[in-house]
Amino acid sequence: MEEAKVPLLTNIDRYCHPNDDSSLQAAFHKSNNLSFDADEDDIQPINGARDFFREFAAESKKLWYLAGPAIFTSICQYSIGALTQVFAGQVGTIELAAVSVENSVVAGFAFGMMLGMGSALETLCGQAFGAGQLNMLGVYMQRSWVILNATALVLMLVQIFAAQILRLIGQTPDISKWAGTFAVWMIPQIFAYAFNFPIQKFLQAQSKIIVMAIIAAVAIVGHALFSWLFMLKLGWGLVGGAAMLNASWWFIVVAQLVYIFSGTCGEAWSGFSWKAFQNLWGFVKLSLASAIMLCLEFWYFTSLVLFAGYLKNAEIAVDSLSICINVLGWTVMVAIGLNAAISVRVSNELGAGRPRTAKFSVVVVTLTSLVAGILLALVLLISRKQYPALFSNSEEVQRSVYDLTPLLVACVIINSVQPTLSGVAIGAGWQAYVACVNIICYYVFGIPIGLVLGYVLNMGVQGIWIGMLSGITVQSLVLLWMIYKTNWDKEASIARDRIKRWGGETDPQ
Repeated sequence: MEEAKVPLLTNIDRYCHPNDDSSLQAAFHKSNNLSFDADEDDIQPINGARDFFREFAAESKKLWYLAGPAIFTSICQYSIGALTQVFAGQVGTIELAAVSVENSVVAGFAFGMMLGMGSALETLCGQAFGAGQLNMLGVYMQRSWVILNATALVLMLVQIFAAQILRLIGQTPDISKWAGTFAVWMIPQIFAYAFNFPIQKFLQAQSKIIVMAIIAAVAIVGHALFSWLFMLKLGWGLVGGAAMLNASWWFIVVAQLVYIFSGTCGEAWSGFSWKAFQNLWGFVKLSLASAIMLCLEFWYFTSLVLFAGYLKNAEIAVDSLSICINVLGWTVMVAIGLNAAISVRVSNELGAGRPRTAKFSVVVVTLTSLVAGILLALVLLISRKQYPALFSNSEEVQRSVYDLTPLLVACVIINSVQPTLSGVAIGAGWQAYVACVNIICYYVFGIPIGLVLGYVLNMGVQGIWIGMLSGITVQSLVLLWMIYKTNWDKEASIARDRIKRWGGETDPQ
């Protein structure tokens, strides 16, 4: 068998050894053919600092062309729920707790499932686009619509019985009642998710990011204005918040569909097709792997708010922690934008047969996201005394948020890198393996540590958060190790086989 070519910026000795086949590669990337002829447009090996900085500048331009609008879009879409939470805090503490629990636990469960299942398209659409098979992108999106809307019907039951579920897992009667009522009002949002996330991945794969940013900007401006009007000015409270949340998400969906149906996507959208109902089981398996990978991350943060509800003075604990998670969510949107960008870059380059370029993209995005996280952390430290008042009128809640800020800052730095590493995994199609890593790092390691610190050692919210931070740190280190050990020539070969399989040349397994 021909020896695999040497990936960029990797120890050459490991690939020159004739018997080298690490357990990670054997377990994670099975392939019958390890040799791969890279495209002639792939970047050349880097031999010095001058080569590195030249390629770094060139790759940064490509990355930020995608990441800039993606970050803006992510911030706007995240802010739709976050602004509702801010306005709810001005209505009252029980309203803030209700919206926080519904957003974090109930809607967070649905959001994680839908985003995760939709993320299967980042692998398939991205690699198909890189390989020039544009005609399959629309079919993939329609298959995802079928699967996600079927999932939404099941998730609707969680919304309907949210109050009973929250009460069963130990939330206070008042928080359970208010959050459960709000959850029922938010059922239309689940089906908006089912359409929105496949659409986003479809457009991202083609680098059509600007239009998504424009639509998101219009949505957040309208949401802020009308949420203030209905929730505060007219005194509708949570009813007004629910109405505007549903309306804003459906506006995004309809506007994006109008853009796609207008013919601006060329061969990628050729109309509805019965192919959307073919090979659904194979598509479901990849979608579920993607969902499990991302849901384990979303639910990990959700568990923080849930466990805080069991502490003494639960309302203050939930409010303060929810505010910190809210702020963390805004900062993580930068990493989420970079996540989307690197997923597109890796999947496109692997699909096009350029493994060295794919790997160098990972180097650039990791360094970029780390610098961005440090800058955001400094902003939080500087405004430590000011920002809590934006979220709550309660001085007790503000003091609690102030005390949690050092942990929030540490979490911002770690979470600036972790989502970008997950984006690499999605672009390469490693979802099932990362899901196993997440289970061990988050649920076997992080949560038990948090529970011991929070309850046994009486460290409260801070102890729970320290445990969560420990799990994220370990998970990020494991992902870095996986990426370092990866043979990118092999990944490009796997991508080529995947495109043939899902393009209909062979039957998907």
